Amino acid sequence: MPCISRIRFLFKETLRTEQVFEDLESITIGLVMLLAVILSGTISRLLPLAIPLPLIQIALGAAIAGVTGGGVELQPDIFFLLFLPPLLFLDGWRIPKEGLFRDKAVILELALGLVVFTVIGLGFLIHWMIPAMPLAVAFALAAIVSPTDPVAVSAIAQRVTIPPRLMHILEGESLLNDASGLVCMRFAVAAAVTGAFSVTDAVGTFLWVAIGGVAIGFGVTWLVVRVKDTVSRKLGEEPGAQILISLLIPFGAYLIAEHLHCSGILAAVAAGVTMSYAS
Repeated sequence: MPCISRIRFLFKETLRTEQVFEDLESITIGLVMLLAVILSGTISRLLPLAIPLPLIQIALGAAIAGVTGGGVELQPDIFFLLFLPPLLFLDGWRIPKEGLFRDKAVILELALGLVVFTVIGLGFLIHWMIPAMPLAVAFALAAIVSPTDPVAVSAIAQRVTIPPRLMHILEGESLLNDASGLVCMRFAVAAAVTGAFSVTDAVGTFLWVAIGGVAIGFGVTWLVVRVKDTVSRKLGEEPGAQILISLLIPFGAYLIAEHLHCSGILAAVAAGVTMSYAS
C-alpha cells in the first residue's frame, strides 16, 4: 500500500509539472503574440500596399502558430473580460461627443433598425440556403454576425479616407448596436428551444439590456470619480491613482452589467464617455 501511494503521488506531481510547463508555454506564446501586435503597425506602414492592419495581425498569428506548433487557449468569457472592456472604454473616451449627440437619431436608426433588418433578412437567407437549419437557429446565427465591431471599424478606417461625419456615425453605431444583436440572439435561441416568441418580452428585454448597461456604466464611473475626488481633497492626490482607476473602471462596469444581465459592452462604452467628461 505505501508503494501504491508513492506511485500515485509521483503521478500527480508529474501531471502538475506538465501543466506548469504547458502554462509557461502558453504565456510565452502570448507574449510573442503581443510583440507581433507591436510589429504589425510597423509592417503595415512599410508595406507599399494599403493592407488592413487586422489582416497583417492574422497572418503574423498564423506564422507564430506554425513555428511554435501551438497557440494560446482562451475561454470566450475570459477573452471578452480581458480585452473588450478596456478597448471599448478607450473608444468611448475618444469618440467625438459633439458628433455623437448631433447624429444620435441616425446612429440609433442604424444601431436598432439596421441590425434588426439584417437579422431578419439574413435569417431567411440562411434558412433558404440551408433548409435543414430551423428558422429560429438561422435567426440566432444572423444575430451573431449582424452587429459591427467598433474596434474593427476603427482599424479598417485607419488607412481609408472617410468623411469625418460618416466616420463618427459608423463609430457611434458600432458602439451601440450590441444591445440589438444581443436581444435578437437571446430570443432566437429561446424560440429555438421553446418554440415560443413574445414581442412584449423582446421589447422589455431590449430596454433592460440597453438602458441598464448605459446606466450602470454611467453610475459606476460617476461614483468612482466622486469618491476619488473626495479622498483626494482630504488626503491628497495619489500619482498613480488616476491610471489605476481608469484601468479598473471598465472592468468593474462590465462585470456588474453582465451580473445583472445587461450589456457589459454598452456599460464599458458609457463608462468611457462619462470618464471623458469627468476627467
